[in-house]
Amino acid sequence: MVRLQMAQTFRRVTLTRVPASPEMRENMDVDEEGSFTHSTTLTNKQRGNEVTVRPATLDSLSIHQLAAQGEVSQVAAHLSKDSSLLCKQDERGFTPLMWAAAFGEKAVVDFLLEKGADPKTIARERESALTLASSGGYVDIVESLLRHGVDINTYDWNGGTPLLYAVRGNHIKCVEALLAKGADMTIESDSGYSPMALAVALGHKKMQKVLEDHILKLYKPTPTPT
Repeated sequence: MVRLQMAQTFRRVTLTRVPASPEMRENMDVDEEGSFTHSTTLTNKQRGNEVTVRPATLDSLSIHQLAAQGEVSQVAAHLSKDSSLLCKQDERGFTPLMWAAAFGEKAVVDFLLEKGADPKTIARERESALTLASSGGYVDIVESLLRHGVDINTYDWNGGTPLLYAVRGNHIKCVEALLAKGADMTIESDSGYSPMALAVALGHKKMQKVLEDHILKLYKPTPTPT
């Protein structure tokens, strides 16, 4: 059954700057209005959730919309008719896998990966399946994509990495999963935020602790064999 949603007109993946103290503004070159914004907008219309006079049916949805809806059987039916749809990019450069990752549809993600979908595809504004899953806090999808060898430090048009987006969303489990696989904590966005600086700016105390503990672990002296 197609899920129809009226409350949410759009879903944005954003890394928006927040007001900072004078000291932070001086040290991090934070501008007044902020600039760390990811422009990816995943609309209900694109996903197939738009409410119209005539409700949408599954047959009327594209494979990208079906992937975002979690319709595994319908996605499979489309692929059985045209296997080239597996990695087909829409007008934004998004693949079915990217749509499924963006909306946390783990069953669809697993199905598409099993069928050979490329998890390393980059969209027009350099969005990736890993970035979208990290932004949404879908740790199970993040871990699945990492097992398939995606670039853990991939960056989008404004320098946002999966780790930065996970920190922005306060998704601790995703951050832990990314750090465990070697995500680079030193990479900054184009607007000057490192993961730690972003956590501090947003007031994410638990996130700061996770990042601090990871730093201490990295620099913990290795015991000398006796």
